[in-house]
Amino acid sequence: MISKGCEQCAKGGKMVLFVYGYCDQRDCFYCPLGENRKNVTDVYANERRVEDDQDVIAEAKRMDALGTSITGGEPQEALDRTCHYLSLLKEEFGEDHHTHLYTGITGGRENMRRLSEAGLDEIRFHPPYEQWGDLHGTEWEEILYIAREEGLTPAFEIPGIRAEEEFLEFLDEGAADFCNVNEFEMSQGNYRRMQEQGFELKEDHMSAVDGSREEILEVMGDHEQVYFCTSVFKDAAQHRRRLKRMARNVRREFDDVTDDGTLVYGKTYADPERFEELGVPEEFYTVKSNHVEVAWWLLEEMIEEGDLEDGEIVEQYPSYDGQVVERTPLA
Repeated sequence: MISKGCEQCAKGGKMVLFVYGYCDQRDCFYCPLGENRKNVTDVYANERRVEDDQDVIAEAKRMDALGTSITGGEPQEALDRTCHYLSLLKEEFGEDHHTHLYTGITGGRENMRRLSEAGLDEIRFHPPYEQWGDLHGTEWEEILYIAREEGLTPAFEIPGIRAEEEFLEFLDEGAADFCNVNEFEMSQGNYRRMQEQGFELKEDHMSAVDGSREEILEVMGDHEQVYFCTSVFKDAAQHRRRLKRMARNVRREFDDVTDDGTLVYGKTYADPERFEELGVPEEFYTVKSNHVEVAWWLLEEMIEEGDLEDGEIVEQYPSYDGQVVERTPLA
């Protein structure tokens, strides 16, 4: 990996902090934000909607976060929130909690100083696609040197729309430390506009765009300061490892953790007193308001032996929203 932030992300150890949903200066056709993030003022820590500062701390602890990736929006309020949360995270977790910011604006020296003083480590710039190839001599070149002078690690992070050699020039000149290229993807938020621009999904793939990867790897892939982050890696490695980190922290004694990082348990609406009658140890079940959650294998065995009438095996994410992946009825 080419940066500490990337290393932590690959381990599933990076919390994603979304601070603002409005972009005053940009309207990128490839913006992946969905309805719950685009043009909103809400803050999200991973999937958790933030109501107060403790929600951010709780989410970081939930996944045993090694660091935080901050993104979202351009207005002054986004900067103010970013600085606030940077200070909060550094105070709670110390200097080893690595932070990086992904931004689509340059910001200027005073903003770089504020971010640095608040505790930001890396800043990853995403210049407008229309300016790629003509960034030298502009504010985008200047801000790289300013960011470094203010104590930040400057870098680029761009969508893999096409290869662009100018980013390699910035690396060779020492202006930027690295360039992250994210495989070009379609999402629910950008699908229609992407199609209008002539882009199509890669065959047999859920999100990757057809045609861009090969050219980028041919032109930029051999540079030691370029990292191409594939859709498969993000889904199969980063996301899965983040779920596993969460699962280890939140699992109950009777929860099973799958290879995908999901939790599996049993659920039944049987009377809780029935479990006492059967002598089920307390560590194998927990009573909820209108049902009982129990070790799935024990529930399966109890139903097979006629001790209980029915129930189900539940598989769900260990994330704050607890999205259910699958339900398997037992009877």
